[in-house]
Amino acid sequence: IWDTAGQERFQSLGSAFYRGADCCVIVFDVNILRSFETLNNWREEFLKQADPSDPESFPFIVIGNKIDIDGGNSRMVSEKKARDWCASKGNIPYFETSAKEDYNVDEAFLCVAKTALASEHEQHDMEANMFIDAVISEVYQKLLQKLSREEGALVEVS
Repeated sequence: IWDTAGQERFQSLGSAFYRGADCCVIVFDVNILRSFETLNNWREEFLKQADPSDPESFPFIVIGNKIDIDGGNSRMVSEKKARDWCASKGNIPYFETSAKEDYNVDEAFLCVAKTALASEHEQHDMEANMFIDAVISEVYQKLLQKLSREEGALVEVS
């Protein structure tokens, strides 16, 4: 888990932090509209820096944090607005949490862990399938070459 706390000074280190990630969690403060408005920038920056093999299906999770502040009266981003944004980006899972009150934090990170493991397994399966395909192709080519030589020898004898 790399936590850049949304600080722009970490943007230049993006590729070092992000490459090889199995999941990306973007957290915003539900009480600060600007925090929510930068979700798309962070998502795009991550995809640019991490350069995943399939950006359209790379797993993200969005967390709206600090729902405990002022009893929710200072809230600037509704749950519906956040869920709508997540739906528009391919149904990204969304959680609302309070780190201070330890509300929904375990559930959010359990989802992160499951998503990362599933992503890792999919990547491993894809790499294994590519390897198997390459081996089959190589064996097939060698078999064709061998058959071609044998047929050539038979033709010469006839």
